[in-house]
Amino acid sequence: MTVKRLSPEELLGLNKFAVDEEDAHIVLDKFICAGCQEKTCLVVCPAVLYTLKDGEINFDYAGCLECGTCRVVCKNKGIVKWNYPRGTFGVNFRYG
Repeated sequence: MTVKRLSPEELLGLNKFAVDEEDAHIVLDKFICAGCQEKTCLVVCPAVLYTLKDGEINFDYAGCLECGTCRVVCKNKGIVKWNYPRGTFGVNFRYG
């Protein structure tokens, strides 16, 4: 039996996401984020949903794994809202 090692992108592709288009479960204050020197959210998010473009932090909640890592490392309180998605929305982990 051989086991194939999957890349992070392949592993994340196994998950299913029900995106709540009406209510984002994570909201950033881009003004606060602009003043952040560390920008640790760019590094710690396991789904790589935080990006930096033209000096501005952007976040795509559609692929969020709901781990809360970003909330824990955000020292400047740039994340002004962090909740689990409403019922029937969010990530559905699938294993192969």
